[in-house]
Amino acid sequence: MTFPVPRELRLGPLRVDTPVVLAPMAGITNAAYRRLCAEQGAGLYVCEMITSRGIVERDETTLRMLTFDETETVRSVQLYGTDPVYVGKAAEILAAEHGVAHIDLNFGCPVPKVTRKGGGGALPWKRRLLGDILEAAVRAAAPYDVPVTMKTRKGIDAEHLTFLDAGRIAQEAGCAAIALHGRTVDQAYSGQADWSAIGELVAHVDIPVLGNGDIWEASDAIAMVQQTGAAGVVVGRGCLGRPWLFRDLAAAFAGEQVATLPALGEVASMMRRHAELLCRHMGEVQGCKEFRKHVAWYLKGFAAGGELRNNLALVSSLAALDDLLSRLDPDEPFPLAALGTPRGRQGSPRRVVLPQGWLDDTDGTGCAVAEDMHSGG
Repeated sequence: MTFPVPRELRLGPLRVDTPVVLAPMAGITNAAYRRLCAEQGAGLYVCEMITSRGIVERDETTLRMLTFDETETVRSVQLYGTDPVYVGKAAEILAAEHGVAHIDLNFGCPVPKVTRKGGGGALPWKRRLLGDILEAAVRAAAPYDVPVTMKTRKGIDAEHLTFLDAGRIAQEAGCAAIALHGRTVDQAYSGQADWSAIGELVAHVDIPVLGNGDIWEASDAIAMVQQTGAAGVVVGRGCLGRPWLFRDLAAAFAGEQVATLPALGEVASMMRRHAELLCRHMGEVQGCKEFRKHVAWYLKGFAAGGELRNNLALVSSLAALDDLLSRLDPDEPFPLAALGTPRGRQGSPRRVVLPQGWLDDTDGTGCAVAEDMHSGG
């Protein structure tokens, strides 16, 4: 069966022109990068993950992450927490004090420092706790008409799947949608995403399901929604060094066949714009330092020399960046071999670090270990 391609996404009262969501990525999806991607195409652009405790206790690092560009008309934040009280209070603060229009709850993070506290992708194993957290967030956000969604994975591993129960619980709690990454926590980003699980969840719940995993090109997004019936897609690593992917996605969901293959000169212009926005938000020194991590992604597959790449990865000013970018061959064509391939670290399957006795029952009501205050994944 082939499902129709959606043209927009509805999350409660929130209407998203293109059914595409930028996945929160620690150290990546700051205000500058969100603006850069939004300049390329329509969609919903989510802030880096922040902790509920950090918001409630007014942690300076967390509050600094709640920085939005002046062009962001829809503020979207991903919230992490393991305590329903903290999550509820944080949701209220986000809606009442920071003008946030959409809150996404993270129940999919595979990072050991998160799962060892019973958070992220480990938490849905505790069905009652999951329900308590979701209900607290929905209840707190409701007076402000702010939709709450959740993101999760298939489960902890192949023997401990949670996604169908998580979908049911999200629906019962009043969530506006659920996003499913088609991998288990122990897979992290290795192997291939299981899109069939996304289709299974679509058939299991009545709320919108968003599909995540292995969307490297716009054609992958269209294939995913046609195969699964998902209401939209969540794009993460596929846009690293390729913010123009959102241009392709907007065109594809509008029924147009457009694939952006920028020559190196166009890529250099995008790099300069990215660095400029980072410097505008963070100052030139910190902005250039933040930009360095993106260089390898932008230049993936291009023949730019090793010394030039290394110098770009050490850039400390916009003037130095301009000089280095001018040395790239503007006419070098986009490397076709880089299309449809993974970006960012894939890693390999690994044992999931969990709190002592976490798997003994699925009916936990309290968090095994208190969440810390540090945001950003």
